[in-house]
Amino acid sequence: MSTDPRAALQALVNALEEHLAAAANRRSDDDPSVDGAYLAIANSFEAYEEALYDAYDEVTPLTVFADDDDSDDDYDDEDDEEDEEDEEDDLLEDNEMLDEDLVDEDDYDEDDDSSADSSNGSRERR
Repeated sequence: MSTDPRAALQALVNALEEHLAAAANRRSDDDPSVDGAYLAIANSFEAYEEALYDAYDEVTPLTVFADDDDSDDDYDDEDDEEDEEDEEDDLLEDNEMLDEDLVDEDDYDEDDDSSADSSNGSRERR
């Protein structure tokens, strides 16, 4: 059974108004009324989007990013940690290559020998 898009739109507008009221009257950072209103917006938007598509084969340019399942968040965090470790490994490898490429010990040996000779030579001449 499909929902009338106008009724779904009105439910979305009501959810937005409830969210505004909850945010304005927030009692703490973790106020459950704000969290509930947030979820109501997401749910009513999805209902509106579905009703609009069913009735007119049309969609909005909006996307809901919220995910009600917290178990996925844990999995995403693990992936992020693995990615950061891989990036750190890559950086270490790059730094190692840079150290090897930038430092040429032969250049330093020649400079040291010539400066030692010239300084010794100038001392001997005096």
